[in-house]
Amino acid sequence: MVASGMAANSAVKDALNRTLSQGFQDLDPNEDTEWNDALRSFGIIPPKEKPRDEVEEMALRLQEEAKVKPYERMNLAGLKEAEDEFDEEDERAIEMYRRQRLAEWQALERKKRFGELAELQGDEYVKQITYAGEGIWVILHLYRPGIPMCILLNHHLGQLAKKYPESKFMKAIANICIPNYPDKYLPTIFVYFEGRMKARFIGLECGAPDLKSEELEWKLANTGAIKTDLEENPKQKVVDLMTSSIQDCALQYSNESDHEEV
Repeated sequence: MVASGMAANSAVKDALNRTLSQGFQDLDPNEDTEWNDALRSFGIIPPKEKPRDEVEEMALRLQEEAKVKPYERMNLAGLKEAEDEFDEEDERAIEMYRRQRLAEWQALERKKRFGELAELQGDEYVKQITYAGEGIWVILHLYRPGIPMCILLNHHLGQLAKKYPESKFMKAIANICIPNYPDKYLPTIFVYFEGRMKARFIGLECGAPDLKSEELEWKLANTGAIKTDLEENPKQKVVDLMTSSIQDCALQYSNESDHEEV
């Protein structure tokens, strides 16, 4: 009986092999069919592949992440605590990595520090200006509500405050900050570094009524209060254009005069 069963199984297997050779080479071995189940039971096609699930994919990703040096996932405090566990090669890499993380942290802290045109109250002058802190630039705009040039400057300074959050931009109503401050001196911009005045712009020195934000940015950059990415004075472009236009008009007038004389 056993021999008879084995012979039958062998015969079935031979028949299946002959069937495959006669035209079933293109069947999908992973397809769920009774035919494929029969082929698998006789070892004619390999077992069905198991699809990867999400858990397996996550495990593979964790394995890849484990290849990363452990200090690359540490904060500054963690690096300090674990510094005795690394060899010389790691220590050199750690020092470079520590400096990189420290620079990133300092840059982030500078960005968090300011970033807006804040209103200065009269009793805060000493705290906000005189004791602003080490390495801090302060740009203070004295203004009065209703003066068009003051309104324009507040607009531009608000934009620059967002662009240069490492510098402190402030505004204050003039006669509240400095009692009896004359309107004829408005607008006024004071620039301080570590509590000491480094520059001032009074009245028209702040700019013309058509002042552009880039022109004010250039002016403040020349005091050192901000580090601009402008490569040249944007106002100079306008001056050069006007000069060129005047020269062209003069040349054209000269040519017309010469033509009339002839």
